[in-house]
Amino acid sequence: MSAVGAEEQGSKGAEEQRSALAAKDEFLTATAKLGVAVTANEPLARHTTFRIGGPADLYAAVNHVGKLAQLAELASVLGIPYTVLGGGSNVLISDAGVRGLVIANQTRDWRLEVGGWRPTASESPISNLQLLVDSGVMLAGLARWAIREGWTGLEWAVSVPGTVGGAVIGNAGAHGGCIADSLACALVTYPGQGRRWLSATELGYSYRNSALRNKPGFSETLSSCPPIVLSAAFNVARGDVAEMTARADGFLAHRRASQPVEPSAGSVFRNPPGDHAGRLIEAVGLKGHRLGGAQISPRHANFIVNTGDARSADVLELIHLAQSRVHEQFGIELALEILLLGDSSS
Repeated sequence: MSAVGAEEQGSKGAEEQRSALAAKDEFLTATAKLGVAVTANEPLARHTTFRIGGPADLYAAVNHVGKLAQLAELASVLGIPYTVLGGGSNVLISDAGVRGLVIANQTRDWRLEVGGWRPTASESPISNLQLLVDSGVMLAGLARWAIREGWTGLEWAVSVPGTVGGAVIGNAGAHGGCIADSLACALVTYPGQGRRWLSATELGYSYRNSALRNKPGFSETLSSCPPIVLSAAFNVARGDVAEMTARADGFLAHRRASQPVEPSAGSVFRNPPGDHAGRLIEAVGLKGHRLGGAQISPRHANFIVNTGDARSADVLELIHLAQSRVHEQFGIELALEILLLGDSSS
């Protein structure tokens, strides 16, 4: 590169840095007016079930869906990338952390609503009774409350970690049930495109996946901003408390017997058609294999656990090793179920 070219590149970099600092200052001023506290360089390891991850440039916790939407809209307008973090399960955060803003979704309200959601004024309600829930509500806690109150439809979720919002995006499931079976609709926002109630059909559910995970916008073109689930409505009906409790107790007992207790992100890989990722990883001799502070669980091979001082890099190395060995021996590509978040330079 010529001296002139280097000077021009340096000038452009300095200008971009000044612009980013100005955007950050404007963001902090606006969030203060909203009554939202913003922290710089917040360690994200303390906010995930894996207990792994570097800092967020900016971190803010919100407890109201309106502020959740406002914060993302503001960040979008100012060109600040944002990430929404729910319960902190199902994610592996880079050792280098996450650039931009991390919004901790701590919205926690829910209510029963009679009449159900109508996709259009001319169509019938999806159900007579729905449970309308903020996206930051913990799914397992919601399922346990529903059981105690005699509402059936969510028993399968009694042992599923994470929030409703993350579950809606990833079509979380367990014990033969999943979000697609229970969801009536979800209120979704894309900054700059507004909010819309989307039915389960419109969300394009497949195994542990949805249209939201691929980040399409409401328009035909892809949105540059990640979608945010604000609320969800679940179909529920009256059920027998004793029967539901017995089923839930069975699910919880199975979880305790088969899954590790050490910090983890949950199941690392999606099960391939007709098989189980854990079985395949065990079959190639990697069950219990350890790299640094990360270990493929000796209890369940589709879990990677943090033995105390694991780094994201350790986990990624185990992930790649498992994928390589399984593909070499069985010709099967293991697809990730967990999400990788953060600066890829680590």
